[in-house]
Amino acid sequence: MTQTVSVVIPAYNSARTLDACLDSVFAQTHPVHEVIVVDDGSTDTTAEIARRRPCTLLGGGANRGVSAARNTGIAAATGDVLFFLDSDEALTPGSVEAALEILRADPAVGCVHGVIAPEPLVDDGPVEWYKTLHAYWWRARGAGVVETAFFAQAAVPREVFDRVGGFDESLRDSEDLEFSDRLAPHYRIVLTERVMAHHDEEHRLGPLLAETYRRALLLVPALRSAKAGGRTNLTANTPASVLAAALLLGSPVLGALLALLGAPGAWPALPAAAGLLAFCAANAGLVRFAARRRGLAFAPFFTAVHLACHTALLAGAAVGAVRGAPAPTTPATPSAAKAGTP
Repeated sequence: MTQTVSVVIPAYNSARTLDACLDSVFAQTHPVHEVIVVDDGSTDTTAEIARRRPCTLLGGGANRGVSAARNTGIAAATGDVLFFLDSDEALTPGSVEAALEILRADPAVGCVHGVIAPEPLVDDGPVEWYKTLHAYWWRARGAGVVETAFFAQAAVPREVFDRVGGFDESLRDSEDLEFSDRLAPHYRIVLTERVMAHHDEEHRLGPLLAETYRRALLLVPALRSAKAGGRTNLTANTPASVLAAALLLGSPVLGALLALLGAPGAWPALPAAAGLLAFCAANAGLVRFAARRRGLAFAPFFTAVHLACHTALLAGAAVGAVRGAPAPTTPATPSAAKAGTP
């Protein structure tokens, strides 16, 4: 039996990329049943772009966040399978077809999600290339049956939401991890390179670090929740990389302590040297991959930005751990989402 697919695209000030996003949807090898664009309070021409296409446009009120926008799309969708796609992404042509094949092959699978392509949707310079290559690397290396779902490009059968509810509308970041906590006990989750999208990543260092910090605020509570449920979350950086960065960043304090203790010669410099070597070793495969894609001259820049992002991650995780987990809210059901359409 042919399954119908509803593509749900939450969009906020997406005029720069929405045309490319919609072009990729209508070019799929498996025709989609409907395309729903949820305008989450945009102040640019997002809504006008959507109106020029054969899609359903919802929303247009206040900006409520991606969770509320996705719930609005869930409530309105009529397809057997909901395919979520972020508005700053463009799918490769066979992505929807591949997701359906995986879902049909194993009824126990409740979500099929994909990877970021190793080339950006829009080339805005070296910071964007860093983010794009890193995003592809860690997702591709984790491909297979996983315990975390990311919904930037993901297919989910409708009945999954009837069972586990919708997205937590109190969360504007890390909503994927919270949803995964409810999804993984009941369904298999598959991450595959057969579903792939080119992404328009952040291309400015300051906003990239701010985004990394913000998302890391919920990292420790999310890891605790996954551990309590006997699960392991997919993470963008290995524990070895994070620990090496922590050693490197803490090396001035360790070096000062060694100096105060009267350590001879260059011993106070050893923590910094050890941290740098450990960080480079932990990320050797990633840096080699970046160098193959962008040339050897790109490798030092890539490594420096990667370390800066680790600094923001560690700061956010530390603050989030001190604050503790936020009080959970009751996830919206599809019917509740419809009532709350922005």
